[in-house]
Amino acid sequence: MLCTHSLTANAYPVLDELGLIPAIEKAGAVRNEARWYTRWGWIEPRAAPTGPALPYGCNIRRSALDPLIRSHAAETSGVDLLLGHQVTGLVREAGRTVGVRASTPQGEREIRARLVVGADGKDSAVAKFADVPARRCENTRFGYLAHFRDLPLHGGISHAWFLEPDMAYAFPNDDGVTVVAVLPDKKHLPAFREDLESSFFAFVRALPEAPPIDSAERITKITGTVNYPLHSRRPTAPGVALIGDAALTGDPLWGVGCGWALQSAQWLAEAVAPAAAGRGDLDRSFAVYARRHRRRLRGHQYLAADYAKARPFNPMERLMFSAAARDASLARHMHLFASRLIGPLRFLNPLALAKASVVNIKHRGAAASPAQLSHTQSPDRLPGRRVVAHLARAGRAQRP
Repeated sequence: MLCTHSLTANAYPVLDELGLIPAIEKAGAVRNEARWYTRWGWIEPRAAPTGPALPYGCNIRRSALDPLIRSHAAETSGVDLLLGHQVTGLVREAGRTVGVRASTPQGEREIRARLVVGADGKDSAVAKFADVPARRCENTRFGYLAHFRDLPLHGGISHAWFLEPDMAYAFPNDDGVTVVAVLPDKKHLPAFREDLESSFFAFVRALPEAPPIDSAERITKITGTVNYPLHSRRPTAPGVALIGDAALTGDPLWGVGCGWALQSAQWLAEAVAPAAAGRGDLDRSFAVYARRHRRRLRGHQYLAADYAKARPFNPMERLMFSAAARDASLARHMHLFASRLIGPLRFLNPLALAKASVVNIKHRGAAASPAQLSHTQSPDRLPGRRVVAHLARAGRAQRP
């Protein structure tokens, strides 16, 4: 399955509310603590000596996670789990969706409902049948991944490599299996595909502190995609709501898809609960959900779409990533953003930008040689106007 198999920390409260944490931990899920390689060194978020533990999510393969969620749904009072159904169309009346048509092992059937939820991925059939258009942003990286057993990683935690513009990651999962992925610039694709296996292994071997894949057991084929655009859709239509990738498909390099799917499902449930109980208007509930979805995710998606252009870090990213590699508190701050627990406006707030500037200025002052000074000066200079302009655009993307 083409998935990062990682649930970022923003998903933990949802899993906890559902009561799934004990079952997921029993299945062998690994806390998704992480370290990130940059040209300035490793960013390694750690809890403050006197502070609380860092929030965390978990890495668990979908082959283990999905059956747990299905079983939990089947055991929930009031839920009818209908397997083997495929939506083939929507039932419409007076311009509003009032149900679905589905293909089943017993033939075609019609299911009526006040609310139809599209949770069917980036190529959502429900969205297509409801005439909800998608805004598409090109992703100029391609990606391949494979699963390895008994692959040691430094600290036993997740790794990501920001190679500007290429990317790679290694996520340890349940049952001693690690997902290793490479996401190079598409300009490398023709040469990469000439010998996929050799190219994949050579790419991973060349990584700083490369995971020793030659001594590990590869248990899957190398699979991937050469075209994975970012999609965003209006999350509601009359009688229809979209969650997860059906509403917003992020860049897979960030590993946010599963977390956003769980979060958006929770936001929808909370918004429509009064109407479902007969105490409110469904369309007003839709407006509440759409506003929350836009406010919480649009800024993240704006920055992800910009970075999906397979470019080196821009001045703002150089400022924050270089400082996070040098300062423990800024590494924790970046962890909160990477976990999608804070949005772009909090991540790039004036105090954080000022602190990052001070950290980098002190680092330049402590440089021991002209060679070090020339290496650090340009990436770490506060790019005033460009930072402000980029932050303003991200802020507009977050506004309701």
